[in-house]
Amino acid sequence: MTSIDDRREAREAKLDELHEKLTEAVDQLVSGEDWAKALAFAAQFRSRSFNNTLLIWMQHTAAHEAGLVPDPMPSYVAGYKQWQQLGHQVEKGQPGYQILAPVTGRFASSTPSDQTSWRRLNRNEKPRPGEQVRSKMVGVRPAYVWDAAQTSGDPIPAPPTPKLLRGEAPSGLRAGITRQIEAAGFQLHAVANAGAIYGANGVTNYGEKTVSVRDDMDPAAQVKTLAHELAHVLMHGPDQGDARQHRGIGEVEAESVALMVGAAHGMDTTGYTIPYVSTWAAQVDGEEPSKVVRATGERVRATAMKILDQLDTQMTGDGTPPGLERDSPRQDSKAVERTGASPSTRTTAASQQLALADVRGLR
Repeated sequence: MTSIDDRREAREAKLDELHEKLTEAVDQLVSGEDWAKALAFAAQFRSRSFNNTLLIWMQHTAAHEAGLVPDPMPSYVAGYKQWQQLGHQVEKGQPGYQILAPVTGRFASSTPSDQTSWRRLNRNEKPRPGEQVRSKMVGVRPAYVWDAAQTSGDPIPAPPTPKLLRGEAPSGLRAGITRQIEAAGFQLHAVANAGAIYGANGVTNYGEKTVSVRDDMDPAAQVKTLAHELAHVLMHGPDQGDARQHRGIGEVEAESVALMVGAAHGMDTTGYTIPYVSTWAAQVDGEEPSKVVRATGERVRATAMKILDQLDTQMTGDGTPPGLERDSPRQDSKAVERTGASPSTRTTAASQQLALADVRGLR
């Protein structure tokens, strides 16, 4: 019979393996083209964290090269039992894609404002009268998902997806982004050409609280620029602390958010220009480039999700099979917090960091 220590050791070995896979995937994002492809992929699987998106991408690519799946791009991914809920069965011999899933615990306190007063509840323990209960993240564990092509069952109905002509903007996207810019307290101005805004396509002025965009571009380019400037508004204002210290990274973040918002609406992203990732990641002193890339990718994803959550436009799927009941990926990520881990759920520091950025997509 396997002991608890043996199971823990096996779990840690799997987490170390996941960490190596993720590092390898990040190391491959060395050019603007690679980064754009990764973000476009993440836009199609936005119900997952950026880290898990990279893990799925890398493992699916390997499965395709091995002839285990027919298409280089996965369609939908879900867990073993989730596929069974949909009447599908994972085919024999199909390996699951390893991802990171959070381990949570229940904590109770009668004085919730005192952070030291929270105590962890046992599995079936009920809170005392007057206590508030909160779920907190206490660790991370390996989990597995499979692509639809690795299962057998009835055909999965394809949801409607936006169909765009070249240069056309998705219906309602401009109005939706404009509302968010104005809700943030900024006024939107149309300018005749790039000469009016120092040769740029768009400019955000934090002091005057204005966003200016060229009016002589095609509708798709204008919408992309609006999304870029909205990202600046949300991520790079004077109140964002050290987020503005590295202008190159700030520009990459804003352009990346615009790419994800566009890709979620079926927009062609091949015209996007993003600097070499290895160049801008190296701008942060004292940080490993792979760590900067992962942190930036999660910041981009979180901001793009914040924008997309407030739109009522028609979007592409988010990687969740139609009909599957999952916890909403749009829940506040602060609902699950980090705390001290018990011995049974403690993980390596490296693996723990992979899961802390955003737990919404880790299920």
